[in-house]
Amino acid sequence: MSRTAVRLIPVAVATAAAMTAAPTATAVESVPAVTTAVTTSTTTASDPFYTYDGSEPLSSFAPGAVLKTRTLQYHLVGIPTPLKAIQLLYRSTDAQGRPAANVTTVVRSLTGDGSKAVSYQSFYDSLNPEDGPSRAIAGDLTLGGVIPNAEALFMAPLLAKGYTLVIPDTQGQRAAFAAGPEYGTNTLDSIRAATRSGATGLGDHTRFGLMGYSGGAIATNWAAAMAPAYAPDVNRKLVGFAEGGLLVTPAHNLQYVDGSLAWSGVIPMAIIGVARSFEIDVKPYLNSYGLKVYTQLEKGSIVNALGRYPGLTWKKMAKPEYEKVNSVPELVTAVNRINLGSAATPTIPGFIAQGDGGVLEGTFSDRPGIGTGDGVMVAGDVRALARQYCATGNTAISYRQYELLSHVGVPVLWAPLALDWLDDRFAGRTAPSDCGRIPAGNSLAPEVPTPLS
Repeated sequence: MSRTAVRLIPVAVATAAAMTAAPTATAVESVPAVTTAVTTSTTTASDPFYTYDGSEPLSSFAPGAVLKTRTLQYHLVGIPTPLKAIQLLYRSTDAQGRPAANVTTVVRSLTGDGSKAVSYQSFYDSLNPEDGPSRAIAGDLTLGGVIPNAEALFMAPLLAKGYTLVIPDTQGQRAAFAAGPEYGTNTLDSIRAATRSGATGLGDHTRFGLMGYSGGAIATNWAAAMAPAYAPDVNRKLVGFAEGGLLVTPAHNLQYVDGSLAWSGVIPMAIIGVARSFEIDVKPYLNSYGLKVYTQLEKGSIVNALGRYPGLTWKKMAKPEYEKVNSVPELVTAVNRINLGSAATPTIPGFIAQGDGGVLEGTFSDRPGIGTGDGVMVAGDVRALARQYCATGNTAISYRQYELLSHVGVPVLWAPLALDWLDDRFAGRTAPSDCGRIPAGNSLAPEVPTPLS
């Protein structure tokens, strides 16, 4: 950690303390959006703010258009704090290219001037829309919402350094877990909305960094990869992306965690999320036990799944003829669509961190062509993606692999390094490169369907 970061620790602690202090009165701004509201109460499952109910069809708005605005106090575990949060309902695009409405939250730094912002992508990882960060910030308390509350520890140092935070509900309002392209559009359109709203203090002059770990890394990397084509206006504002614990090739991850003691619950979560995104009915492929697990996790979060199904495998959930995931053609097509190895190369600098001590979290898999990882993410896939970026024109890629750290352990080292790395990008310093020094990884080629068993 740099000396600057060390000096800022007391400030960050003070900021975090302020975030949990008693509420203070804040001024309400007039916002030139379709609908403006002010609230200090918590949201509910039927909160009308999340629904676009305008007279014009959603498709008539450009991606990033602000549809509703409200100002409330930032909540931590349901307790209001002095920090003001601006929430925006905005138009985005789902995984199938259709118009969708989504919500993002903007939190102004008490010391910043709006010239620099970080789009922080949460790792809330849930199949329940009620677990999104915007709802936790508004005061809702759910089991899955514990994660966005805990992430205040990552965000407080950013606020202390003068960064405005933009925190999108990356998975959208259907909670499309693991659907990377939808994470990407939601993130990019969130930035568009934040700079178009008169309430946020952000605008064309604002530069952005992208930051996220685990599920947040999915959104971060997809946003960086999609920005040049989907949102070139946003890409021009980006200084870099910092991420850790990345999902690259979902088909590899499903095999890697197969039978894991802690992370095997990700298998049904990913299957449900991908099926939901691309409207695939997977129930005909599941046996009675698989249907039971499906029902248990249909609106579950990673908190519900982690460690709940030790030793779970796809084979245990599937009918005998579908004991291999690749024997379900619709799923093969879907997982290939969310393979980052087939996406474009980002044009901005990147800092990527990955653990390889997955045995510490009960994942002992080391299959040929997949190898080891941090317990849930495959290290060889992440190395391959970083090398691919280097080979396709982006040499401003920094890569760190922690051999003795697992998925839960890496953020302790990653977060301060990511913050320092982003500071340097905003300062205009030349991005470091590890191209030429990154060890070989796995093939990121698309999956091929296999015959029925």
